[in-house]
Amino acid sequence: MSEKCIVASNLAKSFNGRKVVDNLSFSIKRGEVYGLLGHNGAGKSTTINIILGILKPDEGKTTILGLNVHDNRRKVFERVGVQLQQTEYQNNITVLDACIEYGSLYKNSANIDDLLQKFGIHHLKKSLVSKLSGGERQKLSVVLALIGNPELVFLDELTTGLDVASRREVWSCLKKLKEKGLTIFLTTHYMEEAEALCDRIMLIKEGKTVVEGKVDDLIVDSGKKNLEEAYLYYMGG
Repeated sequence: MSEKCIVASNLAKSFNGRKVVDNLSFSIKRGEVYGLLGHNGAGKSTTINIILGILKPDEGKTTILGLNVHDNRRKVFERVGVQLQQTEYQNNITVLDACIEYGSLYKNSANIDDLLQKFGIHHLKKSLVSKLSGGERQKLSVVLALIGNPELVFLDELTTGLDVASRREVWSCLKKLKEKGLTIFLTTHYMEEAEALCDRIMLIKEGKTVVEGKVDDLIVDSGKKNLEEAYLYYMGG
């Protein structure tokens, strides 16, 4: 079994002549929480979409769980969970129906009631998704990403729209899942979130790597007190 869940080599992608991802390379170990951080438009979501095979890179290649995603799409997605910034749902579908529908895609789906309890939305399971608040929908998107009992989960701005208490609830749940061996690849704008969850991070600016390393090491090397200050230091203010 490969020690590395994701390997990305020399990824590049341009749109309308503008390079959005510029020669990015990194790898993520099993059981690790890895964060991709940068300003809006830095290329974070595009990078995730390339790794997942949603977008084709102009250059470079990736593997997930040792597999080429383009050649092994079904095998990969049986073992991977994905929560993207924008998740579309059918009209008039309840929270429970959405969970059942997503769970049916997997051979060994998780217990729906347990997941909804963990993320604090069990009381909403008969509610229409269209009636949920932004934060409640965000929690549901994380539940759906985890419903297939994945080995690896992609979380793109996972706690956007959540209040501080809800954000910390989600962090606590993810830490417990990490203890059980889940590998997590996340993007976030919240430096406190990255500092709380991530083992290693990569900072990118205009699609290029600025710095990569263990969170504690990057803070120490910057001479700053926390990741937020270190982030501003590395990104040039």
